[in-house]
Amino acid sequence: MSAPRSLRDAPWLRSGATARVLALLNADGEEARVAGGAVRNALLDLPVGDIDIATTALPDEVIRRAKLAHIKSVPTGVEHGTVTLVIEGQPFEVTTLREDIETFGRKAKVAFGRDWRRDAMRRDFTINGLSATPDGVVHDEVGGLADIEVRRVRFIGEPAQRIAEDYLRILRFFRIHAAYGEGAPDPAGYEACIAGRDGLSGLSAERIRMEMLKLMVAKGAAPALVAMDDAGLLLRLTAGVVYHGALANMIAAERELGIGPDATLRLGALGVAVTEDAKRLSLRWRLSNAETKRLDSMGHRWWRAAGMDEATAQRRLYRLGAPRYLDRIMLAWARAGRDFNSPQWRDLATLPQRWTAPVFPLKAADFIARGIAEGPALGHVLTLAEDAWLAMQFSLDAAALKIIADDTVARFTRDHRL
Repeated sequence: MSAPRSLRDAPWLRSGATARVLALLNADGEEARVAGGAVRNALLDLPVGDIDIATTALPDEVIRRAKLAHIKSVPTGVEHGTVTLVIEGQPFEVTTLREDIETFGRKAKVAFGRDWRRDAMRRDFTINGLSATPDGVVHDEVGGLADIEVRRVRFIGEPAQRIAEDYLRILRFFRIHAAYGEGAPDPAGYEACIAGRDGLSGLSAERIRMEMLKLMVAKGAAPALVAMDDAGLLLRLTAGVVYHGALANMIAAERELGIGPDATLRLGALGVAVTEDAKRLSLRWRLSNAETKRLDSMGHRWWRAAGMDEATAQRRLYRLGAPRYLDRIMLAWARAGRDFNSPQWRDLATLPQRWTAPVFPLKAADFIARGIAEGPALGHVLTLAEDAWLAMQFSLDAAALKIIADDTVARFTRDHRL
């Protein structure tokens, strides 16, 4: 089905907070349009997230008008022409039209302007260079409508020049293609990314992390990452072996379970075989503590899940807790190779939905009453008793629990007899 070439029927554009911002700025000789990703997504019939506004009005004028209308304004990047307006709790980045005076990497010298074409030419890809007026008319200065029609991600202007302006655009090329493109990447853009790959070394770990984790959850993540590997880009980013088959299996397992894409889980499938891999990726991409801990846990003897019966799985689930248990099962499933389609994997992965571990029923008082003093010894006895309880498969029978308590104290006393 062809993509629409107008947004006249888009309710979010014609009413509500967006319409208020546009009405505020489309007056007294100034013009404002929705620009970038919101227009792209609406034309592709995808959810519209953040709504960015481009305007001919200078930042001071945007702030002045917002004040008169009792709208909150935040000068988030006023030196670059950006003011954030907040209406009904929704933020809108409003940016004055700009044009490049000089370009030298990310530090391009720009001037505010009133030329919509020159502003569009500063953007990265044609499908991001579209703008829409309040009546829904889409303006295309860069060939973005034709590229949306065929789901093609193409650099605006000369690809090598756009990449040299900011080498993060190499990663964005693959990420945007994974999210919105179809088929093979645009050949001219692909070749320019290969030619400019040395520039990746100058990117900060934080910027790499941001783009790569977004790529991980895109619908076309697996083929995009293969294309990056074929281009000699992925090894520069991960500094280690990658496992494309495991990533494809992870995505298939997510679909099998009906769960949404998980960037950290997919990264584990792509790049983590042992805990050392998790540490390397964490340093390389400056991952958060939570992301690092998840990857480290995933890499810890995940292979033991193969062939695990339900009783053993229940004990593992009790020890690890549901999130860590599921992460390891999913990684083991993704690396199952020829056994990927075995029904055991779905059974193991759905165990937290089907079974809830009971709380360990023995308490410190049960052992103090048996002569164990408070302190390290008590903690050790509780651990031994819990192990015995797990071996009895979570028995809640009073007689069985008494035997566990008595035997644990007797064993501890015997082993620690002077």
